[in-house]
Amino acid sequence: MATVRIPTSLRSFTGNKGEVRVAGATVGEVLHNLEKAHPGIGARVLDDKGAVRRYVNVFLNDEDIRFLGELSTPVAEGDRLTLIPAIAGG
Repeated sequence: MATVRIPTSLRSFTGNKGEVRVAGATVGEVLHNLEKAHPGIGARVLDDKGAVRRYVNVFLNDEDIRFLGELSTPVAEGDRLTLIPAIAGG
């Protein structure tokens, strides 16, 4: 299982937990299983086509998945996924 770090803005979906353990062999599987375990969070992370939303960054062990294999990036036992939504302001 991987540990998924949940940003404060999405913790209402995880019972205010900052980290949750989720199974999956790829980043995509982990994110889909995250949605199954915590309904509603998936729509904030993934778009209607199942891709990571433009304004959400996903890191696997401090590496941006956009520079790895995107959602097909393999996830090993003990890996850490970090979700970071972009923040806009002015």
